[in-house]
Amino acid sequence: MTSTSAQAQPYASPLLEHPGAVSADPPDAGVAAHYGEPLPEQRRLVRDRAGFVDLSHRGVVRMSGPDRLSLLHALTTQDFERLTPGTSAAALVLSPHGHVEHALAGVDDGEAFWMHVEPGSAPEVAGFFDSMRFLMRVEVADLTAEYAVVWEPRGAAEGEASDGGPLSRSGPDSLGGRELFLPRGSLRDYADSAGEPAGVWAYEALRIAAHVPRMGLETDHRTIPNEVGWLDSAVHLDKGCYRGQETVARVHNLGRPPRRLVFLHLDGSVDRLPGHGAPVTEGDREVGFVTSAARHFDLGPVAMALVRRNVAVDAPLLADGVAAAQEVIVDPEAGLHVRAQRAR
Repeated sequence: MTSTSAQAQPYASPLLEHPGAVSADPPDAGVAAHYGEPLPEQRRLVRDRAGFVDLSHRGVVRMSGPDRLSLLHALTTQDFERLTPGTSAAALVLSPHGHVEHALAGVDDGEAFWMHVEPGSAPEVAGFFDSMRFLMRVEVADLTAEYAVVWEPRGAAEGEASDGGPLSRSGPDSLGGRELFLPRGSLRDYADSAGEPAGVWAYEALRIAAHVPRMGLETDHRTIPNEVGWLDSAVHLDKGCYRGQETVARVHNLGRPPRRLVFLHLDGSVDRLPGHGAPVTEGDREVGFVTSAARHFDLGPVAMALVRRNVAVDAPLLADGVAAAQEVIVDPEAGLHVRAQRAR
């Protein structure tokens, strides 16, 4: 059964009452963008590995029952058949044509797989899995109203924390830290003992610098996993069939993705950041759009953008008029190495 999500109503974290808290804009409305010192907050996370980031606006879905891993294996891009208790995983739900519909990250506790998803999407994610279980022994619940997610810059063993604390999840896309699933009612107590909070501006800057894509920002209605670097973290290329696999396999084995995600170093003399969806141009030609942008405490203004595959990797670009130098995330020749190996 699928419960009703509290995310259907406007959400405001209790930590917005913390001194200096400034609420973030969508898609991160409901939690703090920062607590008065955006760049020092980043430095504490990176250099001191101290504090935490409130991600309690994200959705939480739990899938329980003895057939849960089989269902996840059949419907997503990840190999869940061999997932052991305490092990984390990231996965995608694709359309029949291979376009990304949902991204999820979670951990199995031996009885259920706990996942967190983009803000407001938990009802749809839970509803999809619930509609596909048929006679399988699986129960799906949207627990956003009961559980919250926070991110810590400190790593730990996957699954249960060593001190018997909350369930934690880590992986290649967890920015060197871990995400905790907390009972929502304990969020204040956690914050009182976890050190100084940092806002999602800090988290997003670190995410962009780590080249980690985010659903709804680095994606649009026609994005395939090959374009944004998800083959490394959320797709298992050797598993059996799943919805959308034909497109992923064909592009990986026989072709090259039509677009590619790039990291951009922006001109630091400009006092604005390009917004999501802002045009990226090469000369007088529009070649893509900005997906995310932030001010990094060490790198300065940075961004990611989705551009045409055939844009030269050293081509000077403008992101909404701001000069930008590229750094490769997705190789424009991705796929050719597979064909070369098979031709030997």
